[in-house]
Amino acid sequence: MSHPVLTALGLQAVESGTYLGNGEWSKTSDAGVLEPVNPTTGEVLGRVQASSKADYDTIVERAQAAFKVWRTTPAPRRGEAIRLCADALRAHKDALGSLVALEMGKSKPEGDGEVQEMIDIGEFAVGLSRQLYGLTMHSERPGHRMYEQWHPIGLVGIISAFNFPVAVWAWNSFVAAVCGDISIWKPSPKTPLSAIASMKICNEALRKGGFPDIFFLFNDAGSELAQQFVDDKRIPLISFTGSTKVGRMVGENVARRMGRSLLELGGNNAIIVDETADLKLAIPAIAFGAVGTAGQRCTTTRRLIVHESVYDDVLAKLIAAYKQVEGKIGDPTDPKNLMGPLNSKDGVDAYLDAIAKAKAAGGKVETGGEAIDRPGNFVLPAIVTGLKNTDEIVQHETFAPILYVMKYTDLADAIDMQNAVPQGLSSSIFTTNLKRAEAFLSAAGSDCGIANVNIGTSGAEIGGAFGGEKETGGGRESGSDAWKAYMRRQTNTINYSDALPLAQGIKFDL
Repeated sequence: MSHPVLTALGLQAVESGTYLGNGEWSKTSDAGVLEPVNPTTGEVLGRVQASSKADYDTIVERAQAAFKVWRTTPAPRRGEAIRLCADALRAHKDALGSLVALEMGKSKPEGDGEVQEMIDIGEFAVGLSRQLYGLTMHSERPGHRMYEQWHPIGLVGIISAFNFPVAVWAWNSFVAAVCGDISIWKPSPKTPLSAIASMKICNEALRKGGFPDIFFLFNDAGSELAQQFVDDKRIPLISFTGSTKVGRMVGENVARRMGRSLLELGGNNAIIVDETADLKLAIPAIAFGAVGTAGQRCTTTRRLIVHESVYDDVLAKLIAAYKQVEGKIGDPTDPKNLMGPLNSKDGVDAYLDAIAKAKAAGGKVETGGEAIDRPGNFVLPAIVTGLKNTDEIVQHETFAPILYVMKYTDLADAIDMQNAVPQGLSSSIFTTNLKRAEAFLSAAGSDCGIANVNIGTSGAEIGGAFGGEKETGGGRESGSDAWKAYMRRQTNTINYSDALPLAQGIKFDL
């Protein structure tokens, strides 16, 4: 029997994982089966029939045909299509948010918040559809006009991760859609049901509004189709969200075929707390940043760098906060709980391995550091002290709720510590000193794509471009001018004179 949340979204016990376009879901039944597991109980939530190579080829061919129509649709009209998707998601927010919580393991409020992100980026994209501006430049040649315009790039391949199983797709696909592109989505094999539900909601809204297919979906039972996807020259842009290890391979393969990649990879995010910090703000922000989503956000707070004069006070307050969280670990669909499970047994193993390595390196586990003996993938969030920023385990991103706490004396040293990791996604400082805040945000300050003052490292809003530097990949999604990644820039020069002057004063008289 299907879970009530699945029933509420019209999902069956066995679902096709492939949307082929033209209102058609694949009937393939011999390409493997995905069995997403509820990480709270270990029970299988449903069965998803994987996509075949023939399915993939059909998707790309139909997507190419759809692009020829969609690219000539006026951008404001494309925005209307996304408005309908956002409205449909709003109507299904409660059920879809519950499914995200159920399948991924994040709390119900976080699941609802993820769907709200989809709605918000939809509304952002609607406004964007009337703002795809280009510049006008002055030509050095008399009687000439220069300007630039932005055209759709074509097919956009989206590979999303389990920790944000629906929002990342919307960040990419909704913006790409108003830019005139067609999206093909390969979700995480751990969260295919959330992807299928999102596609059904949005595609039904498009159909009712009289719009063609602009979103396609496939689910790979192994890695063969994913590899073909990355290597496919018919797809000019691949947006990949996941680990740095896999992202590096994606980036290299796409570059080899002269395509574009938009990479959103790992983070090893730090918060600096100086001696002037308001701890009523800092402690809750640190706790949520480190414990929220059970530490399975790329923006999770993984390092805490505290001024030596307030170190003992901060540590004591933080341990007390963690003890409160420990009493509220459980079923993420229960609103009284603050932390759910890790998504998989592999996640638990990685957590325990990191704790062992931290201890071996001289670290002291101040609280947590153990798996919880109960069904599901539950662990106690950990605070570890006694390690140096240069220790290998501190340099490594473990996708779990482990926070390394370290001391500093001078702010310049604290900023150097924060920057001295391979990743460069999110960062934060808690201070009431204006000069220190500005120093942190300056060119000599944080080297991350996101730098905050008096808020934590996680919970970015969709209005700003999201992404980071170094091994985080350099990609930018969501707001600001991130839309330009989904388009190709064209510079145009028009000669309205009766002469043919050349640039740079070159003479070529015949």
